[in-house]
Amino acid sequence: MSAIAHQLPFAPYSQRCIYRRLPAICLAIGLSGSNLSAATDTPLWFGNERPKAAAQQAVELLSKAAADGLEAGDYSVDRLRGALERSGNGQPLAAGSLTALDQALTVAVRRYLTDLHFGRVDPRRLGVDYSSAGVTDFTPDALLNSAIVDNRFTEAARGAAPTWPQYVAVREALARYRELTGNPAWLTALPPLPAGKLSPGQKYPGIPALTQRLILLADLPATATPPPRYEGQLVEGVKSFQERHGMTPDGIIGKETLEQLNVSPPTRARQLELALERLRWTPLQQARRGIVVNIPEFALRGYDVRDGRIETRVAMRVIVGAARKTRTPLFDSELRLIEFSPYWNVPPSIAKGETLPRLRRDPGYFNRQGFEFVGSDGRVIEGFSEADLDAVQRGQLRIRQRPGASNALGDIKFVFPNKENIYLHHTPTLPLFKRDRRDFSHGCIRVEAPAALAKFVLADEPEWTEERIAQAMRKGKSATIRLKEPVPVVLGYSTATVREGRVYFFPDIYGHDKILDNALRQRSTAVQASKESKIAAESIP
Repeated sequence: MSAIAHQLPFAPYSQRCIYRRLPAICLAIGLSGSNLSAATDTPLWFGNERPKAAAQQAVELLSKAAADGLEAGDYSVDRLRGALERSGNGQPLAAGSLTALDQALTVAVRRYLTDLHFGRVDPRRLGVDYSSAGVTDFTPDALLNSAIVDNRFTEAARGAAPTWPQYVAVREALARYRELTGNPAWLTALPPLPAGKLSPGQKYPGIPALTQRLILLADLPATATPPPRYEGQLVEGVKSFQERHGMTPDGIIGKETLEQLNVSPPTRARQLELALERLRWTPLQQARRGIVVNIPEFALRGYDVRDGRIETRVAMRVIVGAARKTRTPLFDSELRLIEFSPYWNVPPSIAKGETLPRLRRDPGYFNRQGFEFVGSDGRVIEGFSEADLDAVQRGQLRIRQRPGASNALGDIKFVFPNKENIYLHHTPTLPLFKRDRRDFSHGCIRVEAPAALAKFVLADEPEWTEERIAQAMRKGKSATIRLKEPVPVVLGYSTATVREGRVYFFPDIYGHDKILDNALRQRSTAVQASKESKIAAESIP
């Protein structure tokens, strides 16, 4: 990832967009090479040598680009506004100047629509391997032509934004947090905690400021008043805040809770801006249902899409790849197989790095864990020997764990093709699901409620009742079934989300927010300093 971070994370504007399904989101961000007004020799934004209403609407829309987490400076909005005002109030522009201004506005609006629909950076350069199959029927030029002719530019342009309900909710949350920027409640940090933590019933000099912040963040009602001690309604407000920030809602303010309480609204607004960018290039299900894992949230949700509405059918905690060495990759695929009572083929990296050293120290671990050796021809060796360990080290044998209570995959495995050999599975280490931070795996995703997930995945196959699923999981004999209809799976990453009107924030455990933030800033710097932008700006009268 460090090498990726040094690459310029966007493609040239002359590059064609590569589209994807679910629905299609552009990977190689770019602008069409065509020029609408030049192609017809007829100004797009002017009539009778004066700006049309659509031109004013376009500049107004560009000036509000920040509402979607975009940068108005990327679209030369100040220069365009001034030029349009002069062309509308003064003498009619000469033909050459009018053409230059018309084309400059077309370039800016086309870039805006492309950014709004597809996103501003190429996610592949950030290590995100989302599907690029399929095409979208969205093109900025087609929208521009129809919208201006039909005199519905503002409405049509808003339609370029993702229609995913989560996008609308995050956009609204961004507006709320921006309103808090500069609020006096965050001018100074909350006072240090007495003895390192604040428990219910204790006195605390920061109670008035704490109360004010929680009111502004909607964790307390607007009518709440500061109590004499840390108690009652204020404790409940802190629990609400903790829940929204991925912490155990125990009402005790410790180091982590205090740190989160001191995070400024602009910082939260930036998290929401990054979430909007990811929603623009994250595959969104057009299928009847899908599974989404949000890694920073340590959560999985299964969705049904009915009559255009998205309904959560299953939700659970998950354990993801450890941040320090075995991060879960980001990609999308289709869940096609379920393995009941699966074998676990120990990956060579784990076998050589962990399992072999453990077996050399403790040979009895082999039988306790239900291991066996397997040859390249499928031959199974159940006995233990040092010679077989050496063969594993040389790559001539592999280690496999038989189905059973101690199997690392638990009693079920959900398989979706991917080059990283990542899958969803159960686990015997259930206590780990009680932790707030759950990045303990080697990259695969452990699910807390596998039977519920299986029921969701097999919803269209009525012969798979809850009882039959439970029996297959307990049987102890490996069996694989192929789904009649694959279920889309997205492994995503967002440190900000909205659920039922409440805004949630999560730690940037893999540091992806920092990388994306840097990529977006590089992109804006490059766009505003590019030769194309200079030419467009200099040609504006």
